[in-house]
Amino acid sequence: MRKTLFALVFLVLCPAFLVAQDALTNDSVVKMLKAGLSEDLVISAINSKPGTYDTSVDGMIALKGAGASDKVISAVVLKSSGSATQAPVAGGPAAPAATDPDDPASPHDAGIYIFSTKAPVGSKMTMLEPSIYSQGKTGGVFASAMTYGIAKVKMKAVLRGAHANARATDPQSTFYFYFEEQSAGLSHASSPIFGGTSTPNEYTLLKFDIKGDTRETIVGKFNAYGSSGGTDDKAVTAFTYVKLRPGVYKVTMNGPLQSGEYGFISGSGTASVSPYAGAAVSNSRVFDFGVN
Repeated sequence: MRKTLFALVFLVLCPAFLVAQDALTNDSVVKMLKAGLSEDLVISAINSKPGTYDTSVDGMIALKGAGASDKVISAVVLKSSGSATQAPVAGGPAAPAATDPDDPASPHDAGIYIFSTKAPVGSKMTMLEPSIYSQGKTGGVFASAMTYGIAKVKMKAVLRGAHANARATDPQSTFYFYFEEQSAGLSHASSPIFGGTSTPNEYTLLKFDIKGDTRETIVGKFNAYGSSGGTDDKAVTAFTYVKLRPGVYKVTMNGPLQSGEYGFISGSGTASVSPYAGAAVSNSRVFDFGVN
């Protein structure tokens, strides 16, 4: 019985003991420097290995007195605070911060991403590529003609293809918006992605109806006197959002997404150009995706 208990205690404590043995300390840093290891190698070891450091004033003074450079001491302090990154090589370009493609907190290219916990490792964040939709008239055309353009005609957005390329496998999927100028929380007016929008509040999530090899939804209304937004309430999917940091927002649905085809459309994209003014039918972008 005692042998069994001893074996169990050993199995529990052995991994922790090995980690403790491998963990670096201030003394380990001093030993590496005195052994002649280069500054870059010492910093690399600090960043890649677990460590328990004394970063008090006295601890840093002791490291300096033992020959540690400011860069080495800085690496120790950053590692101790849990925010260490690869230190740049002297005379070379700064190394980029380590990123995790599955971590929404990591830097990402500007765009809208689906985050799904059920997706395989390495692909939990899926970027929605903006698609161009065409606008066409639907409904109210006869009434408009009979009232000399007073009655409003509905405008629909038409996307080619019955299904979006991006798919969400989780009805509870979360979305992340990364705008271009994250330091200011704004986007360039000429942006090929967001076109000047700066928050998810400027977008509407609409569900599309599949019509043969196209997807359609109502995005506005017009008459002889102008146009206005006017999405179909039945197609609108409600969501809420929170600002994580400048230019980055987390969007969550107010309820599970039903199976079907969806798209985020900006408010400016739902305003149609009235054909009565002699303008051509306009085009705009939608960040489309489907729910399996």
